[in-house]
Order: sequence, then structure tokens, then C-alpha cells
Amino acid sequence: MSAVKMDGKALSAKVRGSILAETEKLKAQGITPGLAVIIVGNDPASEIYVRNKEKACVECGFYSEKYALPEETTEEQLLGLIAQLNESPQISGILCQMPVPKHISEQAVIDAIDPRKDVDAFHPVNVGKIMVGNFDFVPCTPAGVMELLEEYKIDPKGKECVVIGRSNIVGKPMSMLLLHKHGTVTICHSRTKDLAEVCRRADILVAAVGKAGFVTPDMVKEGAVVIDVGINRNAEGKVCGDVDAAVLDKASFMTPVPGGAGPMTITMLMKNTLKAAKVQRGISE
Repeated sequence: MSAVKMDGKALSAKVRGSILAETEKLKAQGITPGLAVIIVGNDPASEIYVRNKEKACVECGFYSEKYALPEETTEEQLLGLIAQLNESPQISGILCQMPVPKHISEQAVIDAIDPRKDVDAFHPVNVGKIMVGNFDFVPCTPAGVMELLEEYKIDPKGKECVVIGRSNIVGKPMSMLLLHKHGTVTICHSRTKDLAEVCRRADILVAAVGKAGFVTPDMVKEGAVVIDVGINRNAEGKVCGDVDAAVLDKASFMTPVPGGAGPMTITMLMKNTLKAAKVQRGISE
């Protein structure tokens, strides 16, 4: 048996098409979703992400602004810019690319963004809403995973779901979204005892550890759905995930890296920005 590869590129194109169609309807009412992206310093990986976000905005028909600030920008200056963008009627969503330089507090930046414009869904207000299940925005990677599960008709209801990783960006919100869909969720991390044994129970296994090839076939139950959200580089410098390629022979469905969960992340950012434009104008779904 070889797993069905879950095509994030194809689904991403499909979702962006529906976002563009909705954007055109909003534009007919005089509303254009707008995304402001801030980058501080010159981290090469961050610059690639920002370029991809700008491209996605064009594809979805959005208005966008980019602020490339020098490394020596002070926290006060950055928070001042965010305050301006919070007030800007052209801007539906604000995203500050992480990491920021060490002299700036990431939490201060997250807290400064208006929760109604927090399209990364990192603000404590939005984190709390995810916890209780009454949310407008969800962090983009977990949101993309849920779209993939839905597209491939994989229902978490009643299934054993194991999430490896407890980050605020992926692991924790991922576990809450699976729980809201009635999955039975276990979160694993570096202190988990008998990690392989816990993983083998999973009907749906989500790997978000950031270690190349961390999940090996002996950790996976026959026929499990394996979601790999890791983006790493192996010894040869090739992009790879957290899951060993040999797991393909054991899983029923699996996200490839690249081309699986990755393409969905920026698309979900676009979906959040569209939602923000509606929420701010009192337009219901």
C-alpha cells in the first residue's frame, strides 16, 4: 500500500479561486480587502515568505502594503506603525513577519495588533476564542490542515488524533481544531514518555516538530492519516518534512513536503484577510 498524497497545491489554487470570486463581489460593494505586511531586518527566509504573501494578494484581488523596516528599528517605532495601521480603513489585516530582531518583544508586537485585524490569529483574544470554539481567525497552518482533511473527506470525529509539537503557532491550535471536530486528541512533546507508542495509536498523526525525518515507519499505525507540517533541509540541502519518506508505504493519506500543508498556509492567510474585511464591516458569512 502506498499513501494517497494530499495535494496542497491543487487545493490552494481552488481555495484562492473562491477567495477571488468573493473579493470581486465585495469590490462591487466598494470594499477591497487589504493586507499590510511588516518585515523588520533582512532575514532571507522571511523575505521569501513576504514575497509569496504579496503574490498571493495579487492572485486574490487584494490591496496590499509592505513595510520593510531596517534592523535598527526600535520597538516604539514598530508599535507606532502598527497603531497607524490599526486605524487605517484600507487595511483589513496586519501581519508582522516573525522573527523580529532580539531588541523587540514579539509578544508586545502581537499584543499591539487590533484583534479584528490579527490575521495570524496570535493575539491573546483570538487564542482565547479558538479555545472556546467561537473564533473568526485561526493560525494559518492548522487552518490549512483542516481544509486538507475536509477536502479528502477525513473526519476527525471519534478518531485518535496525535499532534507532535506544542507550539503556539501550530501544535496547540491544531489540537484545539481537531478537538472541536470531536477528535480524541493527545499532544506530544520532548518530555513525552514512549513517544513512538503514543504515535502508533493515532488514526490521524500531525507532525510539527521541525526535525527532518523525525517520524519513522515504526511510529505509524498501518493505514493512519499522516500530516507533515515540518519544513526542514536535509543533509543534501533538499527541502523535506518531519516525516520519513518511507512512511508513505504505511499511511493511507499523507501530505508531501513540499506541496502538502505548505501551500495551504498562505492561502489561509488570504482567507483570514477576506474574513477580516467582512467582520470589520458587519458582513456575515
